[in-house]
Amino acid sequence: MSVITGLTRGGVAWTPAFITALRQATCIVCGGCYKVCPRVVFELVNRDDLDLDDADDDDDDDDDDGFSDDTSMVMSLKNALDCIGCEACSRVCPKKCLSHEPLPATA
Repeated sequence: MSVITGLTRGGVAWTPAFITALRQATCIVCGGCYKVCPRVVFELVNRDDLDLDDADDDDDDDDDDGFSDDTSMVMSLKNALDCIGCEACSRVCPKKCLSHEPLPATA
């Protein structure tokens, strides 16, 4: 399968890997991905507005991270189709919440 490729300004072949997923359950909302993204791919949303599949659905607050689960925010993909495949967001994410893949070239 051939994938979308490009050239750097120096003429080196480069394969962009576009964002495919953001694991919101592990996101700590550091904002790094939002700040580094050259496009409008990310946005903050209320965690309450999402249906997160958290592995730990218990009601203890043993791991008090300073955020209330009732009012906290989480990063979300606003427009994944605006991703240019630079993967800058993945390089700054301390929790490795983002997944990327090259896209197939279409004829």
